[in-house]
Amino acid sequence: MNGNLFDGTTPHSATGQDQWFTAHCDGGSRGNPGPAAYGAVIEDPRGQVVARLSAFLGVQTNNYAEYAGLLAVLKWAVQNGVGSLRVVSDSELMVKQMNGTYKVASPGLRPLWEEARQLARKLDGFQMRHTLRAGNKEADRLANEAMDRGTGKPAGGGSGAGPSSGQTTGGAAAGSNSPHAARSATNSATRPATGPTPPKPERQVLEGYVKNGVVHLLEGELPDGIFVKVVRE
Repeated sequence: MNGNLFDGTTPHSATGQDQWFTAHCDGGSRGNPGPAAYGAVIEDPRGQVVARLSAFLGVQTNNYAEYAGLLAVLKWAVQNGVGSLRVVSDSELMVKQMNGTYKVASPGLRPLWEEARQLARKLDGFQMRHTLRAGNKEADRLANEAMDRGTGKPAGGGSGAGPSSGQTTGGAAAGSNSPHAARSATNSATRPATGPTPPKPERQVLEGYVKNGVVHLLEGELPDGIFVKVVRE
């Protein structure tokens, strides 16, 4: 493969930037581990959608689902003769692991990472970059729809594909800043004596890590007056 897989770049002269396919992929788990799925959208060099991929994965973690989505995209690219592929994901952990910034210490993720590397090397060019969740909406929607189908829920009835959809991070990072998932839920308001029961606040899952007992978020902010649960894979 032209270029270095681990720095996420390929020389422009090697493949021609106008020949790159672009894939947005996402994965998530409701429960982490819990019912999991991935979704992906692939565009040709003209920006036309050529494939939409999704699958229910059973009970898995968010990070497993993220890698399952990446593998599905890479397999599609290899099988369909794609020369150069740019992958966009809102899982900062997976992007940094694929680009060599983070080590892959999780025994559950390492085989998936190794398979992804092998598939990427079959392409003429490969790049991978991180985006915020808002930049991955369709892939996130496909992942949620697959989770709905797999759990028998009506379409659109799920609670979200998970943090990467911001992604709960799995596998240890290099050094002491191992990523964690900071789960936050707004405190429930006091229930009135009469009248309808107020809806429960929506749970949010944020990506970050804990260092010296302090939660550090990779993106976003925690408002005051909330309960935070830290989950480590």
